[in-house]
Formats: sequence, structure tokens, C-alpha cells
Amino acid sequence: MKFEIIVSLFATMIISAVLTPFIRKLAFAVGAEDRPNKRRVNKIPMPTIGGLSIFIAYTFCTMVLLRDQFPTRILWGIYGGETIIILTGIIDDIFVLRPRQKVLGISIAALWVYFFAGVKMTTITLPFFTLHLGWMSLPVTWIWILAITNAVNLIDGLDGLATGVSIIALTTMGITGMFFLNVGNIFVSIMIFALVASCVGFLPYNFFPARIYLGDTGALFIGFMMSVFSLFGLKNATFITLLIPVMILGVPITDTVYAIFRRLLNREPISHADKRHLHHRLMQIGLTHRQTVLVIYGIALIFSFISLLYPISTLWGSILLTIAVLIGLELFVETIGLVGEDRQPLLNGIKKLVKDTTSKENHGKEENKP
Repeated sequence: MKFEIIVSLFATMIISAVLTPFIRKLAFAVGAEDRPNKRRVNKIPMPTIGGLSIFIAYTFCTMVLLRDQFPTRILWGIYGGETIIILTGIIDDIFVLRPRQKVLGISIAALWVYFFAGVKMTTITLPFFTLHLGWMSLPVTWIWILAITNAVNLIDGLDGLATGVSIIALTTMGITGMFFLNVGNIFVSIMIFALVASCVGFLPYNFFPARIYLGDTGALFIGFMMSVFSLFGLKNATFITLLIPVMILGVPITDTVYAIFRRLLNREPISHADKRHLHHRLMQIGLTHRQTVLVIYGIALIFSFISLLYPISTLWGSILLTIAVLIGLELFVETIGLVGEDRQPLLNGIKKLVKDTTSKENHGKEENKP
């Protein structure tokens, strides 16, 4: 059985790779193109809807090759949500939807998997109490799916960036599900690795210099699937199981959270598009396109490694680890000016502390002189 799964995953990767050139031609035929503008890094029109090849390969794997590995209700329930997301992405890539229209598409998909697949968050167990969500389960699940889906979509700004980061995050998610969480949902890890295989087959066409983009078709689909997969481990969430997916998805979540802070501080609408995301800032400080992508891959790997420490840490160890990550992240963000080059409260505080300490030491030396 394990051999069958491995062969099926390898076949899925090949199917994705073979399909992508045909999807590229289809993109040009239907007008799904990303044309250069002041926010884009591409200099020529690029075909989008590349995520369609990932979707087809993944669907063939889960619905045909490995069909007997998955519960029927969950498989078809998630498939319905996937289809809604894919249609939303294709329409956006061809005709360009408004933000609220994309939110509507994601919301319908979220409601579909909530009611038809039973994918939801029901309780949250914190160190000192357990919160039973009750009717709040629906809005909390909806917000989670909406947030993660949009977070992955936001980092899709450079060749191979969202695809590579997603492969790293999904692989970590699959490993965590298999070896650490032990939630009795091994089929979820198989689904995750099927999506990883589909993304790996697509990556050679998407990495710099790209021949096709994921488009919203792919970015929304991958983000949606990540949010759904993570909810299987969050049905009865604890402090640790809540932190693990957040850490795994550290890159897109960080970019999204600081983008919101930046826009609020600048008194701009949250949906306002700008050229100050993580990948933009790294390129603006001198990194090349390829270097920027590889650096963010490295950051994603760091987040993934840290996430693997949580299952083997004590509660207080996890708390201290989280505090250390937040401090390190804030220092990195302030160093590259992600919120703004003039907004560096932690760095300025450290500089002031060092200056005051040095001043006191020098003053003490002066007083001790004969």
C-alpha cells in the first residue's frame, strides 16, 4: 500500500509537469495574461491560470489514483470547495475581480467545506481553560480559511515564490501530521503530499525565469487547501496545535499582518495594493530576483524547522520559543523596513539602551579617574 502511494505521488508530479505547457497555451487562448504595470516585475505579458495544472493533477490523484485512501464525505466535500475556488481564480485571472468579489468566492468555498465536509474548529484548549466555540465555530472557521487563503495569494509576487514556499509549508504540514500530532487523520497527510507532488511538477515552469504564473487560480487554490488541511489538526485546537500551522505558514502570515499594520499606519484601505511586501523590500535593498526568492525559501525553512520543535517542547518551552521568534521576527522586519523605514521601535529602543549603557560606563570611568 505504501508503494502504491509513492508511485501515485510520483505519477501526480509527472502529470502536473506534462499538463503545464498545455495550460500555458490555454492561458494565452482565453486571455489569462499578466500584463506589465508599475506593480509587476514582469516586462512582458505572462500566462496565468498555471494553478489549473496543479488542480487537475491533484484531483486526478485524490479522485482516481488514491481514491480508496479517503473518506467519501470528506473527499467530495473538499472537492466542492476546491471547484468553487478554482472557478473564482480562473474568472479573476481572465476578467479581474474586485477584492470583495474574491472574498465572496472564498467565503462560499469555506461554507461548503464547513457544512458538507465537516471541516471546522470546534474547541480551543488554552493552558488554563477550554473554550467551546458553539455557534462561533462557523465565523472562526470562515476567518481562518479567508485569512490563510489571502495570505498565500499576497506572496505570489515573484517567479516561483508562492509555489516554493507552499511546497516547504505543505511538506512540513504533512510530516507534522504523520509523526507528531497523531490525530487519526493519516489520509490528510496523503492529501497534503498529493498537493506537494502537483506543485513540484509545476515549479520548474514557474521558477525564475518563469514561463507561466500560478495566477489567482493557483494561489487561491493552494492557500485554500492549506487552510482546510490545517483545520483537521485544529478541530479541537490546543495552544500547541494552534501555534504549529501559524508557524508553518510564517512567511505568508508575516507578510499579511505587517501589510495590514503598514496600511493602517499610513491611513490606507487594508485592500490597497502596494509595492512594499516582503519580496519587494528585499529587492529594494539590493537583492536580485532569484536571490530574493531563495532568501524567502530560507526563511520559510526556518519557520518550518521551528514548527517541528513545538510537538517535542513543554508548554513553557513553547511559550519561550514563541517569544524568541516574535522578537527575532520584529528585528528582521524593522531591519528591512517592511512597515516603514522610519518605524523601528524595537531597534531604536535597543540603540537607545546601548547608548545609555555606554554613556554610564564612560561617566563612571571619568569619575574614577584620579
